Formats: sequence, structure tokens, C-alpha cells
Amino acid sequence: MPSPPDRLPDRPMDRRLAEIDAHYHAGRLDAAAAGCRAVLSEAPGHAGALHRLGVLHHLSRDDATAVRLLAAAAAAGHRAAHGDLGVALMKAGRPDEALVQFRTAHALAPQDPRAAYNLAMALLAAGAIKEGFRLYEARWRLKGPTPWVTHWDRFWDGRPLAGGTLLVHAEQGFGDSLQFARYVPLAAARGARVVLAVPGVLRRLMTGLAGCAQVLSEGERIPAYAAHAPLMSLPRLLGTTAGNIPATLPYLAAPATASPPSTGFSPDGRLQVGLVWAGRPEDPDDRHRSCPLAALSPLLALPGVRFHSLQVGAAEAALDRVAGGAAVVRHGGSVGDFADTAAVIAGLDLVIAVDTAIVHLAGALGRPAWVLLSADPDWRWMRGRADSPWYPTHRLFRQPQLGQWEPVVGRLRIELAALIGTRRPALAAPPCEG
Repeated sequence: MPSPPDRLPDRPMDRRLAEIDAHYHAGRLDAAAAGCRAVLSEAPGHAGALHRLGVLHHLSRDDATAVRLLAAAAAAGHRAAHGDLGVALMKAGRPDEALVQFRTAHALAPQDPRAAYNLAMALLAAGAIKEGFRLYEARWRLKGPTPWVTHWDRFWDGRPLAGGTLLVHAEQGFGDSLQFARYVPLAAARGARVVLAVPGVLRRLMTGLAGCAQVLSEGERIPAYAAHAPLMSLPRLLGTTAGNIPATLPYLAAPATASPPSTGFSPDGRLQVGLVWAGRPEDPDDRHRSCPLAALSPLLALPGVRFHSLQVGAAEAALDRVAGGAAVVRHGGSVGDFADTAAVIAGLDLVIAVDTAIVHLAGALGRPAWVLLSADPDWRWMRGRADSPWYPTHRLFRQPQLGQWEPVVGRLRIELAALIGTRRPALAAPPCEG
């Protein structure tokens, strides 16, 4: 997200800008925009007003105008505008130009954690894995330590621990934990006794992870440890580059205690396909990554395929409101945690999903997935690729422009129809596009 407008000294023009900022912080965005335009009518090149108005246009999803205004603010000498211009350029589908702006913002303010974090995200998306993960450590200056850790100063430096306990802990979403659990065996190979701390819904699934001596979740006592490492710091600590991403699959499996589905898997010759169309609504970027179920209705009309909803929560009820939704097998009410979901995925031929934890779960299980991505996807899917170096079993289907799901679904329907016609072909990723 763009940074909020900056505070300025109390001078006549600056008092007007302070009023604009007060409107902004109170959520009165229309009033803030009107104030910016009033200032610009008197001082057309005022950098502070251009910056503020550019941020407001970005928030209203008018990124073309935001880019123009923020570029003018940056040209007028507003240092903070470079980072916000980078964000708007990303949303406008201009990642190469965005990376230039993020580099400029970081060079102008090398101690600013937000500038370092934005640059890290852009570098990782561009495939500059080593540099990106190095700068990614700036996240701790933005959000602080995780609740698992009592001795933050014992941050592991990657050196062998000679049998000492290494506390590896989750820090962000479920998908992040699933993706980076692959590093636990590599950490254990350096002589550490690895204790893994993850949210309770991941506990049973992670218990079978190679190299993991113990798995803990919320409320359980954390044992004494020689060092700790957040899961998403392990790529840096273990020397990951674009050429050595650990992608040996599977590294997780549905445990024997998981509940396999009791219905919906009759051997009728149809392709069994899991479906996920919505992420967590509280995620600030969910409006971009989630796909309206109605947009997927052309898939539901295909013969020769049985769809299985892996959607949990209220979003699954959308099946009642779309054509073909009644025929979809629903598993959302019968899964208690990710171990149960893993048992469902184990019985599927393919998962089709937007960017949620489910695609990471399918990848960790070594199962094929087709991933629906917005035009400004999360960094881990990189840019211009139809495959993923993190998940060789996955194919990526990208929007041509932000918000355009129809072309994505059109491609999916053609390719899924071809799969149905060839009776369960190999579903591995195709060669890289672009």
C-alpha cells in the first residue's frame, strides 16, 4: 500500500495540506482530494499536493492517473513519491518501471524499512532471489517479532548447531508456512534439532515433515532453544538463489489420522478436480486475487469432470447461486484442518485455485494445480512465467490486465476440456512462457 501523506510544518500552504491530511486520516477521501485539487489550482506543480492526490487516486483504483500524478511529484523533488509510484506502477502492470522506482526510493532512504521491503518484494517477483531475501529482513522493522519468540537476539546465522535446538517458527499466512516448510529438513541437515512452531490448523500435517523433531502450536510450551529462525528467513540463511530453489516434491503427506472424504469419489471415469475461488476477505489484496465464482461457471458446465469445493467458510455458499453449483461436491464443512484437506486433495486429479494456501498445500503434496493469478500477483509467482520454480507440478494462468478474469477462465476451459478428452493425462507444468 502507498505511504500516508507526510506531515509538514505549520505555514500557510502547509496548514492547508495539514487539513487535507486530517481528511485523509479520518477517511474523508473525497474531501482530501478536493483539497488537493484546490491547492494545485493555485500551485500546479506543488509536489506535496501532487503526491497526496496520486495516493488518493491509487486508493480509488485509478492507477493510470495515480502514476501520472506520482511521477510528477517525484520529478518535482518529493522523495517519498518514488516508493508510492512503484506501487502504482505494479498495479498498472509495469513491473520493470516499478523496480526502478523502488530502487530509487531505497537509495534515497536506505534506512527506511518500507522502502527496503517494497524493493525486496519487487526483486523477488523479478527472480532476484538472493538480493530479495536479503532485503526482506526489513519486515521485522515494520511488524516486530513473532509471538513464538522470547529471545529475539538468538537469531540463527545459519551455522551448524551441533545438536542444539533450533526453533523454527511460522510468521505470516498458512500458505507461507506450507511453502517454506521445505527448508526444515535442510536446517536439520546442519546438525540442528528442529522444533517447529505453527498454527494449530497446520500441526497434524507438519508432524510428518522430515527433519522435524517436534511440532508445537498455540498454547504449548516452547522448549529452551539455542537459536531461532522464522520460516521465511530460512531461504537467506541457507543460501537460496534462483538456481538452487529446493523443489523436491512431495515434502508433506496427508497423515494417517486425517479423515478421507466419504463421498464424491465414485469411480465413474470423470476427472476429479478441486476448486477454490476466494481467499480470506480480511486480506487487503483479496479483491485482486479472489475470482467471483460466477466467472468460473463456464468450467462447471464441462462434461466429464466432477468438481470438488475445497472452499471453507461462507464463500462456499456461493455455489447455491451459480449454474452448475449444485453438482459440485462440497468438502468445506467436513474438513477440520489442513491434514483433512490434504486427504481430500490426495484423491483428486487436479486442483484449480486462486492464490491461496490450497495451492501451496497441493504443491507440498506433489499434486498438480492450475493457479489463477491477478495481473499483479504475489512475489512468489514471479513475472511472465507459466511455471513455478517452487512447485514443478503447477501451471500459472495470469490475467492480462488487473481484474480481467474472463480471458483466464477461457484458457482454463479450453485446456480442461482437452484434459477431459485425453482421459487423465500428465498434468505437469509446460515450458516457461515469456
